[in-house]
Amino acid sequence: MEEIKILIVDDEEDIREILGFNLENEGFIVEFASSGEECLEKLTPEHNLILLDIMMGGISGYRTAEKIRKKNIQTPIVFLTAKNTENDMLTGFSVGADDYISKPFSIKEVIARVKAILRRGSLDQTAHQEQDEIIFGDMRLNLKSKHLELKNRSIVLTKKEFEILKLLMQEPQRLFTREEILHHVWEDESFVLERTVDVHVARLRKKLDEYSIYIANRSGYGYAFNDLARLPSHED
Repeated sequence: MEEIKILIVDDEEDIREILGFNLENEGFIVEFASSGEECLEKLTPEHNLILLDIMMGGISGYRTAEKIRKKNIQTPIVFLTAKNTENDMLTGFSVGADDYISKPFSIKEVIARVKAILRRGSLDQTAHQEQDEIIFGDMRLNLKSKHLELKNRSIVLTKKEFEILKLLMQEPQRLFTREEILHHVWEDESFVLERTVDVHVARLRKKLDEYSIYIANRSGYGYAFNDLARLPSHED
């Protein structure tokens, strides 16, 4: 059986001990950090999941998650927090969280969520290895030919438009900030402004015509495709 390593990040020792004890009983290998700073020091590619508190001394869980994603580390992050308003959740997802568990929580819920995230990650990894195209409704994005088909119509995309659409469709329930899109699509290109993302998305929306609802602009957050795009929003 493959070893699964989980990093628990919380400034409350009691919570670290309770979570650690129960997750170890489930067969997971557990490591601990008492702050965001310590998390960034201890985190390695061997960790399969991070349980991350938001309200901590020093840098917050939100900021810690941002720093992790800026390093292009895609280890799943599950926030543990008493902050449970819709805005709090949107903030959590916008900085790269994969799930959000409100305190107080039940240990059974935490274990179930952890297993679900790990299982989904395993399935996603297999799917990405085998996947030649992404299909959503009448949209078919071929990852090899860089071709988009919409209702049996061929849609010509520029390289950047294709990369943006691919990024959003691969994780359809995630909000991507402009900065994240710049990092993934423009990589190390210098002097590219965040407004450039807006321009390219606007062109992409125009090409998608009536399907533009699938790419929504969360004011102050970024862009989303699919489920989150269907939520009420104020678009720029």
